[in-house]
Amino acid sequence: MWFHLAVLALLAAAYWVRQRLSYWQRRGVAFVEPSFPQGNLGGLGKTRHMSQVLQACYDQLKGRGPFGGVHFFINPVALLIDLDLVKAVLVKDFASFHDRNLYHNDRDDPLSRHLVAMEGAKWKNLRAKLTPTFTSGKMKLMFSTVTTVAEEFTRCLTGEIVGTGRVEMKDLLARFTTDVIGTVAFGLECNSLKDTNARFRVMGRKVFEPSRYRAIKNFLASQFPQIARTLRVTLTPAEITDFFMGVVKDTIRFRETNDVQRNDFMTLLMKVMKEDVLSGKGSGSGDDQLTMDDIAAQAFVFFLAGFETSSTTMSFCLYELALHQELQEKARANIDEVLKKHNTINYEAVHEMKYIEMCINESLRKYPPATTLTRKANQDYRVPGTEHVLTKGLMVAVPVYAIHHDPAHFPDPERFDPERFCPEQTAQRHPFAFLQFGEGPRICIGLRFGMMQARIGLVYLLKHFRFTLDERKMSGPLKLSPSSSVLTIDGGLWLNVEKL
Repeated sequence: MWFHLAVLALLAAAYWVRQRLSYWQRRGVAFVEPSFPQGNLGGLGKTRHMSQVLQACYDQLKGRGPFGGVHFFINPVALLIDLDLVKAVLVKDFASFHDRNLYHNDRDDPLSRHLVAMEGAKWKNLRAKLTPTFTSGKMKLMFSTVTTVAEEFTRCLTGEIVGTGRVEMKDLLARFTTDVIGTVAFGLECNSLKDTNARFRVMGRKVFEPSRYRAIKNFLASQFPQIARTLRVTLTPAEITDFFMGVVKDTIRFRETNDVQRNDFMTLLMKVMKEDVLSGKGSGSGDDQLTMDDIAAQAFVFFLAGFETSSTTMSFCLYELALHQELQEKARANIDEVLKKHNTINYEAVHEMKYIEMCINESLRKYPPATTLTRKANQDYRVPGTEHVLTKGLMVAVPVYAIHHDPAHFPDPERFDPERFCPEQTAQRHPFAFLQFGEGPRICIGLRFGMMQARIGLVYLLKHFRFTLDERKMSGPLKLSPSSSVLTIDGGLWLNVEKL
């Protein structure tokens, strides 16, 4: 009896898996042949980064329709190819794709209740509250806070190059951005530049540390989110949750008790929470109320997104400028020219350094930190110009890395060329060929801050130092870390640094 039931269960499971893996074939959509159990993700995390996996799929599907079919394990995913369809999904028909399809568990994992993963009305309400905290006016107020850390960064690097002059810049840049974000998001001196084992830096590293146990939880959460929530799966380790929740609550209590006012992210969030209370929203427990947990979750994701993406962007940019000395000299000349006019590194001066911005954008094009954008169809959606329907609940992926490396959009895509982002070339390109921060209503809310931080960091570095590659450590093609969620250099960035 039990044997027959087991056989029937296995047959049913095999049939279900077969149906899932033939999803695109049955719908007459061009697809990349999947295999069980990884679908089209073979080698992911071991030999290939997600960017490389999806670029291979993109290359196979290009020219066969506005989108194609791939599988993330046994789950079908629509991979967008046509830029007009990308525009429709991210902007024009946003109402049909307003969620990112990222796992969150508000009940058991309070730090997952952040803007990046939130869905529906909760996301819309919180986005509206947080948007005013990222205006250019607010960035201007935070500028001096960032430059103070940049000056400490300059002193730290000056000390690091005594002796051999060889420095592993990737970790040093992460320590710089950790101190910046810690100061701006939490109003605290993290001291990562002075102490490599500072608590914030340790916690930042822990979030991105790969492990087999976390890989299993990530798989379950991404492929079967409802089951994961039922099983109370959390993706944030308890140690990290306790640390960040404690830091935020202690900071808020201290500021309220001592009436501390600072030009930073925490003060702005506290102001929003206070306004909710005064307007009566704080008296209940509805979705409109900004709570202490909400503030902790937003500060946490701002910290993660801010320190990791900005540090990797600067790492890749420095690598290319060290590789191409003529471009480095051009960037330095741009800095010197603007500073002759302003005499100091201020908000206006940094924004006038257009070549520095072009270098950052070209780095973001060639090495986008977030290599894939995801959306979920929240209703059936007929793809314009076709008979195909993206069914409710289906995951949609925009392969940012592949689009950025498509020679149809960027000729000779492996060449680092900041001139791609001069006004003339930018005007000739499809506006959705460059998706460094996403697009539409869910565009990265912190893009102004991220760009400001990267600008300031590179300006201070190039003004005071010259960089060349350490040929012993950086010979041969650049290797990407296959297991990292964010695009990053495998083995570190080893540069020879000379004080100017």
